[in-house]
Amino acid sequence: MTSSSESSNRFPDRFVWGAATSAYQVEGSPFADGALPSFWHRFSHTPGLTHDGDTGDVACDQYRLIGDDVRIMREIGLQSYRFSIAWGRVIPDGTGAVNAAGIAHYDRVVDLLLENDIAPNVTLYHWDLPTALDDRGGWLNRDSAEWFADYASVMYRALGDRVPMWATLNEPWVVVDAGYLYGIHAPGHRNIFEAPIAAHNLMRAHGAAVQAYRAEASRSIGLVVNIEPKYPVSDSPADLAATARADAYMNRQFLDAALNGSYPDELAEVFGEAWPRHSAQDMKLIHQPVDWIGINYYTRSVTKNDPAEFPLRAGRVRQTQHVHTEMDWEVYPPGLTDTLVWFRDRYGDIPVYVTENGSAFADPSAANGEGIVDDPERVAYLRAHINAVRNAISAGVDVRGYYAWSLLDNFEWSAGYAKRFGIIAVDFLTQERTLKSSAREYAEIIRTHGAALLR
Repeated sequence: MTSSSESSNRFPDRFVWGAATSAYQVEGSPFADGALPSFWHRFSHTPGLTHDGDTGDVACDQYRLIGDDVRIMREIGLQSYRFSIAWGRVIPDGTGAVNAAGIAHYDRVVDLLLENDIAPNVTLYHWDLPTALDDRGGWLNRDSAEWFADYASVMYRALGDRVPMWATLNEPWVVVDAGYLYGIHAPGHRNIFEAPIAAHNLMRAHGAAVQAYRAEASRSIGLVVNIEPKYPVSDSPADLAATARADAYMNRQFLDAALNGSYPDELAEVFGEAWPRHSAQDMKLIHQPVDWIGINYYTRSVTKNDPAEFPLRAGRVRQTQHVHTEMDWEVYPPGLTDTLVWFRDRYGDIPVYVTENGSAFADPSAANGEGIVDDPERVAYLRAHINAVRNAISAGVDVRGYYAWSLLDNFEWSAGYAKRFGIIAVDFLTQERTLKSSAREYAEIIRTHGAALLR
């Protein structure tokens, strides 16, 4: 029975509780059933580019163990599962022939979720461009928008009757910043002239995929961005200007393009001669109506002017008085509230989902006497950030759902298996899954629709 006090503390009735993963981080089996790999396969197999030479060849083996993972999702009480499609599974060369076995795999995933009353939330691109397309220039090739729209149309036709939510891209900023500017992610380029070209083509691909969706399906499509709110270390003009540059580069670059049809003025200053001209036709393509926006939030940054930091001339000031995760990210829950309110104030009442939020901590290597891995720091992080979402809703932001990152410990990109974000522990030798305390806590939050946070 639900008490009257519990009812009054619940989240809005339509609020959705979920968890998220991405294909390359969890699936493994990159060549299974006719698939061909992505440029992350090539990157991770290049010596020296990932921690301990780790790759996603096996990862969590979810390609084979999806049934087991869906049963765990149901045990926790998840209402939605956000996952991504491996483009190279369904169109091995990126364009051309469709692989029926790849489509059949995702058919099975969607059907399993629906049979267990878990709504699929599908991301089309979570960083795993087919290697064959990278060989043709990848996101530097203007044809990439057409490639992506054609791939998206294949998926809409295959799954659109059963998938209620789609996202075009996940965190295009990371794709560009880590992949084309600093080279720490695939494809490993370090070129300031390439970064804005890749960013623009990603956004053209987003717009083309939204157009394709409107032609094929009629449910719900959005864009997922990572937001890291920027707080100036002082009110000096130099620090304020640095903060504006950092905010434009990370937080407004993709949202302004998608939702306002323009790029922030500060980007011309950031990139200098590397900043290209963009046609009105391109901006019109990018500026497509979306049904929702996903915001991934992990931390904030306190920003200072720093001429030595290229190209932003903006540096981060570490806040030593606060807890930091294993990624050295400051734990700052108010930043999530600030981000959601900022989004509403800048872009209007577009429905928003927190599509990723989570933390990497040094978990125990074994379960306790109750068969659970104790992770009190992650429990505290989870509770504080979901309360931050509650505060944003109280401030009038139309937040529709929350997805914990991540369902499983997984391949954490260039950090390999050294950083663990999961609410489910994974033994990567045996593939045994063990619930963490954070999973039990999240299950209770879901069961009470948020009321458990106030106990």
